Amino acid sequence: MNKNLAITSFLGALTIVLGAFGAHALQETLTINELKSFETAVRYQMYHVIALLIVNMYSKLNIKTKNTISYLFFAGIFFFSGSIYAITFGVNSKSIWFVTPLGGLFFILGWLKMGFSFLKKE
Repeated sequence: MNKNLAITSFLGALTIVLGAFGAHALQETLTINELKSFETAVRYQMYHVIALLIVNMYSKLNIKTKNTISYLFFAGIFFFSGSIYAITFGVNSKSIWFVTPLGGLFFILGWLKMGFSFLKKE
């Protein structure tokens, strides 16, 4: 669990760095649509960092469940946000078009796992 919290903390710091980078350094180089996509990636990353903090600090979930949810969200951040960052920095979107929705699927699975886990605890 501490490993999950450490990774989450790193991802939170990275979110702030990327958000600031997007707001200042990329303002002049990206189109409005590209900047919106970048901001979406940053926003989704932060949403899931906050969710990860809550899940990993919630005492009524067991370690296995926390790990499963964490790994799904980590994969979602890597594939969803990471693919958008990669496209922003020059990777051809046609070569990784399938990665962003795959990340979205990991996010959805993480939220469903969390929801069903909370229902089981009632």
